[in-house]
Amino acid sequence: MKKITFFITLLAVSIVLVNCKSNDKKQDFALFTKQYFDDKNALDPLSATQNGQNQYNDQLQFEMTDSYRKKQLEFFNKYDTGLAAFDEKQFSEEEKNSYEIIKWEVEVGKKLLEQPTNLMPIHQFWGTHLTMGQFAGGTSAQPFKTEKDYTDFLKRMDKYSVWIDSALVYMKKGVEKGIVLPKALTEKVIPQFADMPTPKIEDNLFYSSIKLMPATFSDEVKKDLTAKYASVINDKLIPRYKKMADFLKNEYLPASRATSGIGSLPFGKDLYVIYVKQWTTTEMTPEEIHELGLKEVARLNAEMEKVKNQVGFKGTLLEFFEYVRNKPELKLFKKPEEVIVNFERIYSVIKPNVDKLFSLQPKTKFEIRRTEAFREKTASAEYMQGTADGSRPGIFYVPIPDVKEYNVYGDEDLFLHEAIPGHHFQISLQQENNALPDFRKFNWFGAYGEGWALYTESLGKELGLYQDPYQYFGMLGNEMHRAVRLVVDTGLHSKGWTREQAIKYSMQNEAESEVGITVEIERYMAIPGQALSYKIGQLKILELRKRAQDKMGAKFDIKKFHEKTLESGVMPLALLEKKIDSWINE
Repeated sequence: MKKITFFITLLAVSIVLVNCKSNDKKQDFALFTKQYFDDKNALDPLSATQNGQNQYNDQLQFEMTDSYRKKQLEFFNKYDTGLAAFDEKQFSEEEKNSYEIIKWEVEVGKKLLEQPTNLMPIHQFWGTHLTMGQFAGGTSAQPFKTEKDYTDFLKRMDKYSVWIDSALVYMKKGVEKGIVLPKALTEKVIPQFADMPTPKIEDNLFYSSIKLMPATFSDEVKKDLTAKYASVINDKLIPRYKKMADFLKNEYLPASRATSGIGSLPFGKDLYVIYVKQWTTTEMTPEEIHELGLKEVARLNAEMEKVKNQVGFKGTLLEFFEYVRNKPELKLFKKPEEVIVNFERIYSVIKPNVDKLFSLQPKTKFEIRRTEAFREKTASAEYMQGTADGSRPGIFYVPIPDVKEYNVYGDEDLFLHEAIPGHHFQISLQQENNALPDFRKFNWFGAYGEGWALYTESLGKELGLYQDPYQYFGMLGNEMHRAVRLVVDTGLHSKGWTREQAIKYSMQNEAESEVGITVEIERYMAIPGQALSYKIGQLKILELRKRAQDKMGAKFDIKKFHEKTLESGVMPLALLEKKIDSWINE
């Protein structure tokens, strides 16, 4: 999210409005969406880098500052005004979708700016400090192929040292106003800063790319870059990391709140309603979602009972959870590499069956990698998108903090969700679709994107998986995990639940370990509402598939349904429903 001067903002608005008076409305709107994408990248250059927009690789957003939030508001107002100059009734269906998506993002973005969330700019799950660490590793989205690539990240590191200072300033303001993280989250953030300085600079994460310098670089260039990187790391980053770690330990932790949910803050309940809308793209209330979650948990408990009986286990379901968690036969690995090999095996099983369900498939390659050590203890499995030009594959990251305790029972389901045909298919197809404007190629709506990935978990048997009852139980367990989220997320942030209450409820309904569940609960505490998106989106896609099957009968084609669901990329669920209904009625 890059800086835009007020003069440039006004000029851009003028250009848009002048263009909208031309006779070619389609050309006007195409220019409008291009400007929207360019301005979004300028405001969020880290995301731009992740999306392969490399012209922003030396930039960094200062998202917590008042000046930055002012630029965000100018951005939203600019495009709110710009939209009013168009008559969407004259647009094609995809142009209408683009219009409605921009309108939705502007509305929600302005609502979020009304609350002082910038006083809590850091948490343990994601954010600038973790993204910079990923980029610094040299094998993530930030490219390190040319001398300019290295210079870009050098500039970005320099800005990042200032970012840490800015974060500290706004966190101090948060302490003064009582707008702080829960104590449990602060305790997780501390080592992310305290552990970063290393005795030897060669061992520092931000030095990693220096070890990977291409052999084609001259000795002079290598020497120069090495000296400059060492200077920024030693003189700027390490002192700032130490300063932040000291502040977190000595000032922020004692001031951190005892409550768990954001609803405990004076503005928290109103903010949570906005987060719910942002992540589910619906008008559902926290109470409605909580009740839906309770019903889904009850339904899935009944399905899990069937598996328990199938394998001949005689105890209660809670005892069966414990049995599955600790079953030696499900803890197969001695080396982390063996976990990766198992996922490669799963991929080989589904390959022959994917064509039966998907006529629309991406060209982008993908890889499976272990999560980087610096964030592995607090990370969950995740997918990082590749680039549409093929220069970087999509990457499925797997955390393996303790390989001897790694339980394999959910791996088949996990692969479908994070890799194929889940996130890798959906995101890659979206980025490869040249019929979409750029802002939609690289856009994200959690309810659609995570809903799709959760939906694909139900395709396992059709793809040749879930032959083992424990793997099928893993699928039910992961779906239960998403259903439990509806209950505990709303419980934490809307009903005043404590961290311990949420952990206890999850333990009663999931087959995960207490350690794993605790990490998840703290994730929901850090990013309120995000965990709701999975189940809400999945249920909508399942509803639309059933509607299509019921109305189309023998004419229903699963390949065509998947094509229609995927072809336009992410969008609010109401737009997806409108699209599928239109296809059915044709």
